[in-house]
Parts: sequence; structure tokens; C-alpha cells
Amino acid sequence: MKDDIKWKHETFLYPVVRVFSSSAAGSGTIIYSEPDPKNEGEYLTFVLTNHHVIESLIKYKKEWDSLLKKDIDKEFKDKAKVEHFQYVRTSTVDSSNRFDADIIAYDKNQDLAILKIDSPRKFETIAKLIPKDKIKDLRLFMEVVVSGCSLAHEPFCNFGQLTYLKEIIDQRKYVMVNCSSIFGNSGGALFLGDTGELIGVPSRITGIQVGFGVDIITWMGFSAHPERLYEFMEDQELKFLYDSEDNYYKAMDRRKNKKKEALLAMKAEVVKQEASSIISDD
Repeated sequence: MKDDIKWKHETFLYPVVRVFSSSAAGSGTIIYSEPDPKNEGEYLTFVLTNHHVIESLIKYKKEWDSLLKKDIDKEFKDKAKVEHFQYVRTSTVDSSNRFDADIIAYDKNQDLAILKIDSPRKFETIAKLIPKDKIKDLRLFMEVVVSGCSLAHEPFCNFGQLTYLKEIIDQRKYVMVNCSSIFGNSGGALFLGDTGELIGVPSRITGIQVGFGVDIITWMGFSAHPERLYEFMEDQELKFLYDSEDNYYKAMDRRKNKKKEALLAMKAEVVKQEASSIISDD
């Protein structure tokens, strides 16, 4: 791992933010802050976090669909709050700013979500996702850094090593690390120590039942596997987050069309079923 203290701050600490939902606080990581192609001088900034950090902001309401002829669940998403920290003398938090953030995409099964910060400013320090073709090079004993807002504290880092490369829990892939991790780290960042590349999102901790309580095994932390990060972004049509040939507006158009196609397919199935019912009645 590099001995450059300034580099460590800029790489492991500064991109990490505190994320607030209606019922909890967790962590997030700025992974993109690039010029807005439609608004000169403005920037688009996105935060990667866990779905369970912002889950309470997603609500559903029954509404009647005249074509489907039934009540359907319509989704409503409240805004999250993202707190970004400013530092002086390298290590000291001098101030912070809270921004509204829209939930752009989420996947409950992957337990991942993307937030769009409601600010046109440029965020200078962002995390860089490990290239897809380098994931296969990860090895046990590589030094790693977990960064997050444990127990809603300001961001701080814990150092350790990769201890298991592909743990399967509830049919999800994780990497296991021995960096100390506790509640509030969820949604934060797991960095590769030597390169500073983002290789996971801390998502789970280990606990064992002891009497009437639970002991947390802080040195058995599980982060979403880097392959899952790419799977999530590709499934959600968010390739612009790692592919400079794409952009936010193209991604939103694809998402809109994908949603429209899914709705049309649902309605076509209803029409098909109704036609089949009429034939049967005859």
C-alpha cells in the first residue's frame, strides 16, 4: 500500500458520504461526477449505496389501471439526504453539506442503489471502480480498506485483508474481509489498498446469538462482490457510470423504453387472456 498520506485521504476517505433515509443513517460512495452534457458548467453526481439503506424511502400505493382492469402497485420514492464532508489540514472535518438525492435505480435482490445528488457542483474526489477485467486478479491476503460512517459517525477507515473471494449468502456473491465493520458501514466502500480501486460495497456483518443478546463479529465483514456491481449497473441500464462512451441521458432513455416495453408486454398478456376467455365462453 502506498505511504502517501494525502493519496490515502483522497482515495479512501473523501469520496465517502453519509446517507440518511426516513428511518436510518448509512453510508454511500461518490462514484461519478462529470460534466452535464445538456447544461454547460454544471455537473452530474451519483452515489452508490445499499438498497436497505434507502429502502424506507420507497413506498407503494394501489391505483386502478383501466386497461389491466385491476389495482396495481404504483411506486413513490422520497428523496434521500446525502451529507458530503469538507476537510482542512488533510484530516480534519471542517464542515459538511447536506444535499437532497433522488433514487435513480435500485435492486432489492442485489441490495444496491444509485442516488443522484441534487447539485450542479463538481465533487472533486470520486471512487474508481475496479475494471471488470481485473476482478479475476483479486487474491486472498491483498490489503483492503473499508470506509464508511459506522454508527452514523463521520467517515473513517479500517484496514485489513481479503479473507474469502466468493462467499454465497442468500444466492448473492460477497467478498469477505477482516477489516472491522459495524452497523452504519452499509453502503460504504471496500477499496483495494494498493490501487485505491473500489472492489465492493460493505453490506453485511456477522453476529452470533449469545444468551439473550447478539455478539457482532466485526472482523467477518461481507461486501457486495465487484461482479455484482457491474451486473447491477448493466441490468439497470447505467453503463455510463463506468463507460465514458455512454451518458446519463442515454441511460434514462433506455430505462424509460425498457419500462414502457415491460408495461406493454403486461397489457398484451391481459388482452391475450381476455381473448382466450371469450373463445372459451363461445
